[in-house]
Amino acid sequence: MTTSVVSVTVDLVLLTIRQGALQALMIRRGIEPYLGRWALPGGFVLPDEDLEEAAARELREETGLDPRAGHFEQLATYGAPGRDPRGRVVTVAYLALLPDLPAPVAGSDAAGADWRPVDDIKPGDLAFDHDRILADGIERARAKLEYTPLATAFCAPEFTVAELRSVYETVWRTRLDPRNFHRKVTGADGFVEATGGTVIRDRGRPAQLYRRGPATLLHPPLLRSGQE
Repeated sequence: MTTSVVSVTVDLVLLTIRQGALQALMIRRGIEPYLGRWALPGGFVLPDEDLEEAAARELREETGLDPRAGHFEQLATYGAPGRDPRGRVVTVAYLALLPDLPAPVAGSDAAGADWRPVDDIKPGDLAFDHDRILADGIERARAKLEYTPLATAFCAPEFTVAELRSVYETVWRTRLDPRNFHRKVTGADGFVEATGGTVIRDRGRPAQLYRRGPATLLHPPLLRSGQE
């Protein structure tokens, strides 16, 4: 009976909204395999660290960012034979939803790091099986926006309902009726709380400011279908 050595890596799907588009953090690989190809941030888990520690370390080393600046959760595990030409490698992927952050700075074994619009990333663009992992992360984010308040993770600590609606429209790739959306958001138990402040955006009328409320699930949910 032969035993094969299995290595464990972590990969990160980090999503933000920049310039009106849903964007993912990508690193350009500076080493083989896939030298020069875009990939998700990540790397091998060290013997003395757990998975979440490894994910945070890899991100700091490759980009200078901390995924815990926003929402951070485990996404899925990927272990298909042949997914990594270096040998039998199982990866645990994490999903982070972040407010707009400064451009990342590449380090460690990354030749470059940048935010890239997800609509510009085509099948086959990414190293390893990162196309599938990215697609799974995007769909998880889209689904969780239906029934949790995680859309606020893309926002500043205080935001307007219009800014929150823009998050939903960008992530879901659809237009939402402003009045209907306002009613649904303010009517969902514990979704948002008024701060008492107002702000004027783009020389418009004063808009009320909100912050995330205490709810972990939305009642009722904001479903992608039948919004109008």
